[in-house]
Amino acid sequence: MERDGSAYQVQPCELGSVVLPSGKVVACDPLAAHTTPFVDVVTPGRYPLRAWAAMIGGDHGQGHRRLAALQLVVADEPVSSWSMALLPGQDLVTLGDDDFFGYRVDAGTGTLADQVAMEVLTGWDFERIDDVFIPAQIPHDPVDAAIAAVVEERTGANVYVVGSGWGDGVYATYIGRTAEGVIASFVTDFRVVPLD
Repeated sequence: MERDGSAYQVQPCELGSVVLPSGKVVACDPLAAHTTPFVDVVTPGRYPLRAWAAMIGGDHGQGHRRLAALQLVVADEPVSSWSMALLPGQDLVTLGDDDFFGYRVDAGTGTLADQVAMEVLTGWDFERIDDVFIPAQIPHDPVDAAIAAVVEERTGANVYVVGSGWGDGVYATYIGRTAEGVIASFVTDFRVVPLD
């Protein structure tokens, strides 16, 4: 597709599995984490995490990749409807047409993880977070820069840290549902690909 004079090619990249011991999904900047999960809960288990990488073409064939979205696949089935993922107390009625609820990114990273993992991670000091999730040399390709670690040994709860599109900002997460209303996925849109 082409937007604003740039070509965008978006491809899925499988990252691995996220362990959800409670089924309560949190989307946040994991290096400045919060622990409030979305209202919608899924069955505890292991679910694939997929990054959607956008190759953005520029003049003279020059291009670069950015992570356009992060998807937690709950059911590998077609999605027939999308809705904004909400935290307790949020209400879509209060939003204007172009408004959205999202999480603030201040460290240029994002994740979709279990509340159990995020509660553990918020207890870590910066030195431990730095040792586990911040590489000495950040790879040029954003897919290669994804880092995963088990943060809660008893349950296996883990966290994947990925680059958040263009970096700092506010990013919404959406829930895709099947025709039967079953949650198929959570997707955070990093606002890389402009909408029409």
